[in-house]
Amino acid sequence: MALLSVAGKPRLNVQPKALHYLRATPETCHWGYFSASLAPALTVESGDLVYTESITHHAGDAPELMFDEGIKEIYDKIPVEDRNPGVHLLTGPVYVKDAKPGDMLEVRYLELSPKVNFGSNVAANWGHLFEEMGRKERVTIYEIDDNHQTCRAVYAYDNTGGYETPGRISNIPSAQRDKALEGIRVPARLFAGTAGIAPDQPGRVDTIPPGLHGGNVDNWNMGAGTAMFYPVQVDGGLFSIGDSHFSQGDGEVSGAAIEASLNCLLQFIVRKDFKHPSPLLETPHHWIAHGFDEDLNKAMKNASLDMMKLLQEQCGLSADDAYSLMSVACDFSVTQVVDGTQGVHARIPRSIFPQRGDAEPVL
Repeated sequence: MALLSVAGKPRLNVQPKALHYLRATPETCHWGYFSASLAPALTVESGDLVYTESITHHAGDAPELMFDEGIKEIYDKIPVEDRNPGVHLLTGPVYVKDAKPGDMLEVRYLELSPKVNFGSNVAANWGHLFEEMGRKERVTIYEIDDNHQTCRAVYAYDNTGGYETPGRISNIPSAQRDKALEGIRVPARLFAGTAGIAPDQPGRVDTIPPGLHGGNVDNWNMGAGTAMFYPVQVDGGLFSIGDSHFSQGDGEVSGAAIEASLNCLLQFIVRKDFKHPSPLLETPHHWIAHGFDEDLNKAMKNASLDMMKLLQEQCGLSADDAYSLMSVACDFSVTQVVDGTQGVHARIPRSIFPQRGDAEPVL
């Protein structure tokens, strides 16, 4: 897999010393929080590969389709009173040796595949148009095809029980299941909606708002073949992953994507050669900076400032040149508007930068 370079340097070709397996179990999952005091579920060396599982907290929306034995065990054995303060079910944390505050933790998303072939989209009470939709909650169940290319709606139902309990299990009779979106196929965009490191804060940190630690970023561009760089806040980074999706649009307007469980192959690399103040995403064609705030205008400004910092520090542009380039070549999108702290991401194409002698972009 060809990945990018930083500051004109070749992409690190780090050979893994080991491949680790981290199954999602009641012992390796934590529900609703990141925590700097949580004991690692796995310890790895920089460069190591980890094959792990990301379990959706919406599997109970269609347990007959979205449960397997392992998922059912997690739902059965993690007490409801231990699912707080957020809602997302996370696997981890992974402790990466020699990752120290001030470093960047590079997480390469090498492969993503469905653990179960069904997912759930919820028009929820936290959705952007909840009031306009008559305060109604509705669940649509999707199936991904065998080639992982598209998803189709299987059935839909009105949700009358609310989502007061994370991981609530619904058993909807066939008579209450409606046909939905007949003939429509949704392009698959497999990614983890909530992934990140432990913030340097005491106690449990809510998984719902994204932040400088990553967390519930909900950027669908973070699929297989990409890498996310997280500014390390505590020793080992303590990376956790969950809230995985089959597909999502920018904005996540109903409050949810196609929430589903995934198998994930990741590589962890400690980076001491550069810094960035917030989660930075590298794709085969773009660099993507993120901005967060409860005010969408401030989130936009934060994304702009962090993209400007990237262009100045990693491409050597002046502030004036970076500002001009951002206006004519950078695309800004609303990542999501439903997580309390809202997100904007700024995407700049790699192809516009000068080429080095080996045909790699400067940035």
